[in-house]
Amino acid sequence: MRRPGVLDMLEEGKPLKICAPMVRYSKLHFRHLVRKWGCDVAFTPMITADSFVKSEKAREADFSTDPDDRPLIVQFGSSSPSDIVDAAEYIARVSDGIDINCGCPQKWAIAEKIGGYLLTHPDIIQDMIVQLRNRIPDETFTKSIKIRIDPDIRKSVDLCQQLEAAGVSFITVHGRTLKQKNEPADWDAIKVIKDSVRIPVFANGDIKTSEDIVKVVADTGVDGVMSANGLLANPAMFSGHDVTPMECVQDWLDINERDKSCPFRVFHHHLIWMTEKQMSKADRIKFSDFTTKEKVVDFITNHFELQNPAERSPIPRESSSLDD
Repeated sequence: MRRPGVLDMLEEGKPLKICAPMVRYSKLHFRHLVRKWGCDVAFTPMITADSFVKSEKAREADFSTDPDDRPLIVQFGSSSPSDIVDAAEYIARVSDGIDINCGCPQKWAIAEKIGGYLLTHPDIIQDMIVQLRNRIPDETFTKSIKIRIDPDIRKSVDLCQQLEAAGVSFITVHGRTLKQKNEPADWDAIKVIKDSVRIPVFANGDIKTSEDIVKVVADTGVDGVMSANGLLANPAMFSGHDVTPMECVQDWLDINERDKSCPFRVFHHHLIWMTEKQMSKADRIKFSDFTTKEKVVDFITNHFELQNPAERSPIPRESSSLDD
């Protein structure tokens, strides 16, 4: 039986709660955590399509999933229609859609003609969407884009309408321009785009609490909300918690006991963000200086009276490989 995908979930009429693509941090371990705490759909970090297509080593390093990691959207950075469709064929049977990053503002991405570069080259995006639909016509496998807004919102509207006509499944709009970093996200601009197209639109930017979720949906009418920093600080945000509950921290420890492949730096950073509001400044400094997983786990379990994950014996999880 076919798994419910993103479009199936949208038919239920409830705004979707989505984990954003985050370099290093929205990988498999974290996706499992947020799914347990109310996340409906999760994105992988952005993967560079050309290296993914050309190198088996890159595919193994950049992408992993398993049967419980669904619905899953795999995001790629590319300006090559042939690379994007080849990448899509690799991941189509183990995911629910492909997303094209059209909003990364970093200088290296612009120089590589990916991410935000594409916002001024809509014909390339259109060509990628058309070729994706031709190569993988299955409508349940979504073909989406994530953008940032243009200072002239009319240009953003024109872009989204052009891509709607090309057959894009949905659009995620980050309410900042390429040059903005810490300025407030422009939810009014997201509303303008939402009102200008008939396809689903997801809001991204300044969604850090459950109250933000309610407000952005009410203010913009979007079909879903995507969070990055809010989920890093509180992976249980989508289930209504104001701060990370200790049960969520325990889950993170257990997930990483079950699958020890998460790099220590990533494992540690997630715990630093999750517990920041629940430690004194002195404890935060002490905790951030640890350099081994054993010390991190010992400190967390003792400080918060949690169980050592090695003693909980989680059941191993089956993994999926692109080459199965």
